[in-house]
Amino acid sequence: MREWNELIIDQLSWIIGGLAVLVLWLLIWNFVQGSKLRKIRRRYEQMMEGTGIEDLEGLLIDLKNQQGKIEDVQLEQQQELEKLKITLPKQKAKVGIKRYNAFGERGNDLSFSVAFVDDMKNGVVITGLYSRDGSYVYAKSLANGESPHALSSEEVEAIALAGLGE
Repeated sequence: MREWNELIIDQLSWIIGGLAVLVLWLLIWNFVQGSKLRKIRRRYEQMMEGTGIEDLEGLLIDLKNQQGKIEDVQLEQQQELEKLKITLPKQKAKVGIKRYNAFGERGNDLSFSVAFVDDMKNGVVITGLYSRDGSYVYAKSLANGESPHALSSEEVEAIALAGLGE
């Protein structure tokens, strides 16, 4: 044990010197890290200034919640768009009209044929015939541009005019 004591006493100056250097190095390292931490803190405070949120964690949670709501709305809009893509071609939005003088009498083109069709030419054609004795209105259903009832040339032309609206 005495030998150890003598060895430690002989080397005490070196041990104290090494510990002093270590403490000095740790002190410098502590100042450098403190400086970096203060710089990061200033940047953090600048970033958070004016947001109304106290901490970054709260901000990130709020942004994640907002993103979730946006994704829900986007999914809802996507579903509505898919419904519209299915429904839109079925709309009877194409219209063709042909006016004519049905009976060749004196007068204007007061008779007409109107076709209301969708993209597949399904729909209806309505014909109004005007004469001095009276007026008559006929409606004929259409499937693929054809009708189970005989179509006049004016009705066929009205269907063709409606198809041009593509």
